[in-house]
Amino acid sequence: MKIIILGAGQVGGTLAEHLAHEENDITVVDTDGERLRELHNRLDIRTVSGPASYPMILRQAGGEDADMLIAVTNSDEVNMIACQVAHTLFRTPTKIARVRATAYLARKGLFAHDAVPIDVLITPEQVVTDHIRRLIEYPGALQVLEFAGGQAQLVAVKAFYGGPLVGQELGFLRRHMPNVDTRVAAIYRRNRPIIPRGDTVIEADDEVFFIAARRDIRAVMSELRKLDRDFRRIVIAGGGHIGERLAENLEHSHQVKIIEHNLERCTSLSERLDRTVVLHGSATSKRLLLEENIEDCDIFCALTNDDEVNIMSSMLAKRLGAKKVLTLINNAAYVDLVQGGEIDIAISPQQATIGSLLTHVRRGDIVNVHSLRRGAAEAIEAIAHGDSRSSRVVGRTIDEIDLPSGTTIGAIVRGKEVLIAHHDVVVESGDHVILFVIDKRRIRDVERLFQVGLTFF
Repeated sequence: MKIIILGAGQVGGTLAEHLAHEENDITVVDTDGERLRELHNRLDIRTVSGPASYPMILRQAGGEDADMLIAVTNSDEVNMIACQVAHTLFRTPTKIARVRATAYLARKGLFAHDAVPIDVLITPEQVVTDHIRRLIEYPGALQVLEFAGGQAQLVAVKAFYGGPLVGQELGFLRRHMPNVDTRVAAIYRRNRPIIPRGDTVIEADDEVFFIAARRDIRAVMSELRKLDRDFRRIVIAGGGHIGERLAENLEHSHQVKIIEHNLERCTSLSERLDRTVVLHGSATSKRLLLEENIEDCDIFCALTNDDEVNIMSSMLAKRLGAKKVLTLINNAAYVDLVQGGEIDIAISPQQATIGSLLTHVRRGDIVNVHSLRRGAAEAIEAIAHGDSRSSRVVGRTIDEIDLPSGTTIGAIVRGKEVLIAHHDVVVESGDHVILFVIDKRRIRDVERLFQVGLTFF
């Protein structure tokens, strides 16, 4: 597939890295020549230097025969105009754009095909907000991913000493919980993946990815670790777009406080939010945190635009008694360094956003892609089509499907029913199949599994 990526920032660069290893023809456009050179030296891609929305630059990048344009520059306006130019001059089949400003997003019909022709809108702030909201809904989870409209969920937890399943074989889980159906999709032990089998023994500190119907998630979590009490008191450091969206989502069910250093922004937040307490000050102020009884806080969410402020305020809040801390970190190199110590959960907005983009790049009928373990693995939701003659999966049991190495099927969603993928489950046409892929080099093989052959009419 020939793909043009506009913007070589964190999202554009990370996306280029994902796609360059998957037999795609990638061209990245940006005005930052140094950043383009760094990407070109590291990846097998083309680069073009110049303003991303200029017709001449898009033509240089191969716009005349591109299959897809992904506009993720820091400017909403550049992204929108680039899609308009690509549509008008080159009839680019698929145009994806990152648009952040609610002033644009709130206008219905603005992004229709006969207006600003964008096929897929990506709003990173909303993606990250939803990600954080799910983590707050399931205290103790490291990651919570939804499939088939939320009917099935894939949850990552760290196994703790004392958990009923720690020291037991996975086969024990089914015997111990006969009324709850679940499947462990993958285990990461000391940062190395393990494909789970019935005789695999869970060890303390294992990062366990399991899938189950939404209603059964808490029951399975309780087998791996002592369940944390529900989060009720939440302190948010940073009143930007993500902080505001999160407060708006939570303020009617939780006690929420926002700490924002900009007085004008504080005034704006206090006018727009109903029940959230807005505090003017610095999240790194020990005096302010103590005055606001940080020791009674269930979760401290550091969501400013400054990684250093987020890390330092999180560490301070944790030392002063906050039960859990969640930290937004833009520099991907910092994420693994800080998570698991005083910082309980580190979130990379780039990785949260990448899944939304990959969903539309994957071949076959792929409806959901989630990037896991900072891009090392993926969870994919694919729809099976065809029949036993034209499809490699339809009409076959899980055991009979020739899965690529490092790939497991976790569950199948059929209508309103969640079927955990046991060996004798037969895949039917229209099923939503949820797969876990730990070897990114096999993504193309997974996609081919769900492409219908020529015998299907």
